Amino acid sequence: MYSTQLCLPPLSLYVHIPWCIKKCPYCDFNSHTTASDIPEKDYLISLMDDLDKTLNFVQGRKLTSIFFGGGTPSLFSANAIEQIIKGAESRIGFHKDIEITLEANPGTFEQKKFSDYRAKGVNRLSIGVQSFDDTQLISLGRVHSSKEALDAVKNAKLAGFDNINIDLMHGLPNQSIDEAINDLMCAIKLEPNHISWYQLTIEPNTIFFNKPPKLPTEILVEVIQEKGAEILLDAGYKQYEVSAYCKKNKRSAHNMNYWEFGDYLGVGAGAHGKISLPKENKIIRIQKTRSPEDYLNHKKTYTCSSKSIDLDEIPLEFMMNALRINQGVSTAMFEGRTGLSVRQIEPCLKILKKQKLIERSTSRICPTKKGRMLLNSVLEVFLEK
Repeated sequence: MYSTQLCLPPLSLYVHIPWCIKKCPYCDFNSHTTASDIPEKDYLISLMDDLDKTLNFVQGRKLTSIFFGGGTPSLFSANAIEQIIKGAESRIGFHKDIEITLEANPGTFEQKKFSDYRAKGVNRLSIGVQSFDDTQLISLGRVHSSKEALDAVKNAKLAGFDNINIDLMHGLPNQSIDEAINDLMCAIKLEPNHISWYQLTIEPNTIFFNKPPKLPTEILVEVIQEKGAEILLDAGYKQYEVSAYCKKNKRSAHNMNYWEFGDYLGVGAGAHGKISLPKENKIIRIQKTRSPEDYLNHKKTYTCSSKSIDLDEIPLEFMMNALRINQGVSTAMFEGRTGLSVRQIEPCLKILKKQKLIERSTSRICPTKKGRMLLNSVLEVFLEK
């Protein structure tokens, strides 16, 4: 086994808010509908206690980003979000240019809080539009209209947000090429800094998995993706990851840390974390209990799973996300963030280069366009070795 020195990568914080107004039929995230009021105050107490119990993993670093995901984080009040931000800052500390993202639904109720979120420290808003077609929104189980989606982006700008992402899906039930492109054009006209444009996939343990809708064929999806990528490029959006496009270098710092095998603390019901421990020469993954009720019960532990990544699985774990990035990664990053020598994966790299799925220099590993499109095939090479 070739090995190098495992280094401490940048550190992010993920905060999971597990409640939603309604569960979408395609959603496999840890989200829960509730008929009663959300226990915001009690959940805050658990979050801060959970964070306190993870501080040994900080190892002298400051946070480069915070991401509030869900569920629907915008169901929480701006004051609650502020308490979490301030709690993280006082316990850990922030880099001066920290990115703090909050996922928001376009509903009118959430829009009314945009200005307050901005005033309380959130500097990036990720708006879950998914489609601008009212018929599609109904089929996707969304609780907002196309008008509310349009208004949400406009109101986010009025609230002072100059870093906005729109989440948009394609390959929707019975969706035509023209309908998919029209959705994309609607997003572009709103001029957000960032567009996450990804294909609807049917995941296990979802309503769509049990009752699959009729989706466009693979050929139609390929045409949608090709046309959409050209339109985005012409509009000034540079693709930097399989489903991520941005203007003016407004890449998602938080997601880049994931894709580059950085570390992240995860707090909240169902949250995941990944931590490097150089002194112990290991990398661990941590998962918090999924049940909000159990998470709120202080007699129970927040962590339901904590285990080291097996050495022979680390290359696959690293490449699974790193090769989603258009520019790829440096060999130095692979070695520093895995504790393994690049020589260990040379046989895999040679196979992938021969198949024209990656480009390789002495200092960089980069997926080709074909490699990004056939990512599962690329990863299978690391899985087999």
